Amino acid sequence: MADVDAAKSLSGLLNGIAQKLYYNKSDVTEELLQRELYAHLSREEFRSLHERMRGLLKSIAAADMDHAQLEAFLTAQTRRQGGGGLTVEQAAALSRFWRSQRVRVRESLLAQSRWEPGLRGLSWRVDIRTAAAGGRGEADPGGPVALMELELGQAGQDSQFVCLEFDEAKVNQLLKKMSDIQESIDGIAHRT
Repeated sequence: MADVDAAKSLSGLLNGIAQKLYYNKSDVTEELLQRELYAHLSREEFRSLHERMRGLLKSIAAADMDHAQLEAFLTAQTRRQGGGGLTVEQAAALSRFWRSQRVRVRESLLAQSRWEPGLRGLSWRVDIRTAAAGGRGEADPGGPVALMELELGQAGQDSQFVCLEFDEAKVNQLLKKMSDIQESIDGIAHRT
């Protein structure tokens, strides 16, 4: 009976950690979890257990471990020497938890990593203005103009549209900035 209670408490702890980390439930606190699940442990004992489970769960989620990776990871954790390892029961609870929550945690991590509003679509074209259309004070009334329409939106909301107009000089500036950004990204990617 004690093993069943221990398994339920650990399952509750893992769910509580996931609620706070991945599902934005700020009312799930470390103190609440201790009071409800591990009242018999000292504050330090609980904090140690909580941090260990939190760290393991974050590692598993960050790697988005499949079943084989998870089993290898948990086996390695149970074989660790010196008090930092897992018991077989803890490994089983982590395995059960991850199998049931993997998809939901992954979706939450993806949602947290998106910028809002996001770019839903982009369309563009290049027009040539005629002399008759250039009467609005443009320097080159007959020159090319690039028109770009951005479709922006947040999840669950209607799109908003932004229309941008660029002359040849502005297009060249934009291309230069994009080239600079690409060089910066390449520099960072090659350093790591």
